[in-house]
Amino acid sequence: MSAAAALLAAAALAGCGSTTYFDGRTLPPSGLTNRVMIAIQNPSAFTKGALQIVDAYYDIRSSYNGQVPSFSISGYSGNLPVSIQNMPEERFGAVFGSGDGALAIINYATEASGGSMGTFSGAPSALTSTDQLYAFGADLTSHVLQVVDKSGTNSGTYALSLPGIYRVSVNPGGSAALAFVQNSNYVYYPRKLTAAEGVTFASGTSAWPKAAVDCEPQSLPAWCLFQAQVPTSIDATGNYYGAALTFDRPTKAVFSSDGATAYILNCGPECGGVNAGITPLPVAPIIFRTGLASGKLPAAPVTTKIPGGATNALIDSTSSTMYVVGQCQATATLSGGLPQCTPSGPLFTGMLTLVSLSASTPTVTSQVSISDGAPGAVSRMVEGDDNTLWIAMTKCTNGPREINNLAYGCLTMFNTSTKTVTMLEPYLGDATGVTSVTGLHKIYTAEGGQVYIYSTASGATIDNQYVTVTGTAYDVAYIDAITDGDNTVY
Repeated sequence: MSAAAALLAAAALAGCGSTTYFDGRTLPPSGLTNRVMIAIQNPSAFTKGALQIVDAYYDIRSSYNGQVPSFSISGYSGNLPVSIQNMPEERFGAVFGSGDGALAIINYATEASGGSMGTFSGAPSALTSTDQLYAFGADLTSHVLQVVDKSGTNSGTYALSLPGIYRVSVNPGGSAALAFVQNSNYVYYPRKLTAAEGVTFASGTSAWPKAAVDCEPQSLPAWCLFQAQVPTSIDATGNYYGAALTFDRPTKAVFSSDGATAYILNCGPECGGVNAGITPLPVAPIIFRTGLASGKLPAAPVTTKIPGGATNALIDSTSSTMYVVGQCQATATLSGGLPQCTPSGPLFTGMLTLVSLSASTPTVTSQVSISDGAPGAVSRMVEGDDNTLWIAMTKCTNGPREINNLAYGCLTMFNTSTKTVTMLEPYLGDATGVTSVTGLHKIYTAEGGQVYIYSTASGATIDNQYVTVTGTAYDVAYIDAITDGDNTVY
């Protein structure tokens, strides 16, 4: 059944009094089957955060008959929510609040808070595994990778020291995590220890694996943090080590659909480095769950240079193309047409690079000028209906597009069939959230603190007067999406 047919069937079932809709999902208390959840900061003088639900079929905040004026997630009390990790296949999401560092679990079936994965103070974001057994956050204040382990064996919260840590990536399957350090060319990954390993490493740092940078608690370690190293030797504990694998200001990892490969995004010039690019690494050697890691890292991974910059990426639904977004150096004045990448340029301009994944080595196929943005900032990306890709940027007034009076905005619509930018929305403020209401041919965004809606068929705006919010809308998520692919946070 197509996405559109499934959603229409869901609406019909709801009207007939059924308690379930597509994929056997339980009809939620609101009775809505096409819900967009909005993370709102400061919705009132007495509340710092709220999660509101709107009906994305009718684009209204109330019930279709007006009997229920609004819907929201009950029990949520987070402070300044900034990101929604959307996992509709698992019927839940995780909302991170920058004001209190709490990573709250949201139950999509009951439309209620489902508890907390922990508090990650000093972290810009935190991510959970899909089974809600592990969560990770980069604490910028204490310079630690914070690990929350709820697996039942050595459960607890662990702070693994890593000076300069500022970002974390977790694979969608929730079995591997990667940590990134600001102004660094190295990559790190955590691993949970077996009971026997914990006893072995308890005798002191000299007993730790050669590639380990920290093991905690040191009296009887349960977790270690490893540096990704060339596997030229193997230590007494059976772990490979050697010289550190070098990247170019790595900032994030994007994972293949089969879960076997982690593509490391090298930020390059945007982050003070030399060359932007993507470097594939096998996931098997870095799996953090005990007894599952296997193999070793490559001695010389091949990096594909990305001339347009690389701070975020999305692999399309066919797994054949990777869309890489970044900012490349550019001049303030144009020699004609659109901004171009110029290594000595004083400004940065937005670029989308298309990379073919069909060969053994990723290959750049084309490059397109898109919205400018803040160098080094991770954008938001999502695929939409009608062969569209949507890219949300922040600080889009800082580049050559604005200086040269070109069309600019923080939201770009790219047609993946014609390989052209079909819309640069007029500036509405930072685009901090974007989600695809698949099957209904529309996109919801959070721009400049408010909610907007666009048609994926034409890029035209759709009336948003009945979904606007009081407070600052910071992120949006289509929580009735068919797959976890409708997720801009990973």
